[in-house]
Amino acid sequence: MSEARILVVDDERSMQEFLEIFLRREGFDVATAGDVDSALVAIDSDDYDLVITDIQMPGRTGLDLLREIRQRSNDTVVLMITAFASTDTAISAMKEGAYDYITKPFKVEEIRHVIEKALEKKLLSRENRRLRSELRSQQRHRTIIGGSPPIQRIFDLIGQVAQTRTNVLISGESGTGKELVARDIHTQSERSDKPFVAVNCGAIPENLLESELFGYVKGAFTGAVQNKEGLFEAADGGTLFLDEIGELSHPLQVKLLRVIQERTIRRVGGTSDQAVDVRIVSATNRNLSDEVSAGRFREDLYYRLNVIQIAVPPLRERRSDIPLLVTHFMQKFSEELGRPVRSVSDGVMGKLMAYDFPGNVRELENLVERAVALSRDEHIGVDALPPGLSERARPGAPQIPAEGIDLDQVLADYERSLLTQGLEQAGGVKKRAAQLLGVSFRSFRYRLEKLGLDDDPNES
Repeated sequence: MSEARILVVDDERSMQEFLEIFLRREGFDVATAGDVDSALVAIDSDDYDLVITDIQMPGRTGLDLLREIRQRSNDTVVLMITAFASTDTAISAMKEGAYDYITKPFKVEEIRHVIEKALEKKLLSRENRRLRSELRSQQRHRTIIGGSPPIQRIFDLIGQVAQTRTNVLISGESGTGKELVARDIHTQSERSDKPFVAVNCGAIPENLLESELFGYVKGAFTGAVQNKEGLFEAADGGTLFLDEIGELSHPLQVKLLRVIQERTIRRVGGTSDQAVDVRIVSATNRNLSDEVSAGRFREDLYYRLNVIQIAVPPLRERRSDIPLLVTHFMQKFSEELGRPVRSVSDGVMGKLMAYDFPGNVRELENLVERAVALSRDEHIGVDALPPGLSERARPGAPQIPAEGIDLDQVLADYERSLLTQGLEQAGGVKKRAAQLLGVSFRSFRYRLEKLGLDDDPNES
């Protein structure tokens, strides 16, 4: 941990200079102070991984400094220096949270070893916090479920962009699974062993979001009683996911642009910049291009974020994934709720396939959770669905009249409508239309001919 910052506190100038020279030669970033008050000024203006302090100093002692540090942060490791005659005081300091003590006079190898162990403790503590955070995140994490052509294309895109440092913008309606895409990008990247930090820019008040993103120093505002790292620092080396990026205010857009350009952040109330290595993946349910045209989103920031865009389709455009998702959620909630649910009736699946899902996958998940909770046995029946779900089926979904229908004719009409729409969206290019419909070009040509829509069989 040669990049560690160390503060040396001793009233003897010769001891300050000795430790400063020694530690700098070891590759550390070192600052010094001659008394407790000067040390506290330094600690309030910057973060230190390790504080090495003499116990006996005129005025306030090293024990006073230890207590002040513990009030400000539990992250800073404190190492005490003591004369042999005051080892009892040093042991008392360890009971109050000091890592260890060394006695004067000491050998260079001795202090090198103790500092190395102290910084290992700091690293281990930080790694344990990260792992706990990742574990909590993984417990909430779901994988992307689906085998439809739109989802397969997203899988392919994730594989292509994951190994790059490029910023990615994920677009899509609320509830489509944009965060899952961001997590998969991180998981498949070389940053996978580093933090994935997610923040919803629309869920945090504007006056708090800046301090959440960039952190703050003690005294920056009322209530800032100690230094606090922001989410950019927490994500250092990993990925920062900025959900609902379109909600950022103009002042924060400017500051985010600066971070992307300079790869440094400055804490609220701070005076120094700090380098960060963070990949930014952002997401929005808005059309950011329209927001730029309307003057609500900075064009330069938009192009910085939108190097690669991944559009996540709404559930109504990937209906073939509904059975897979239902099975996945049914198994998940059966375990979580302790319910022995194993199957879904055809009637339930029919209603779900016909429903338009304005809330997308998130709404489907909630519906399945409700159904599992209300089911009386191993089977989910129609009675477990919300009342009126059929009435909220997608507009134009065929309803069976009392006199019945000609199923073959209905299906042919629906197929003809989809083929025609595909051709229109593809500008008449049949290969592109086949891709839009998720079928092979040969199958598409066959369907056109079958329905009498292929006026030029040699056209591509």
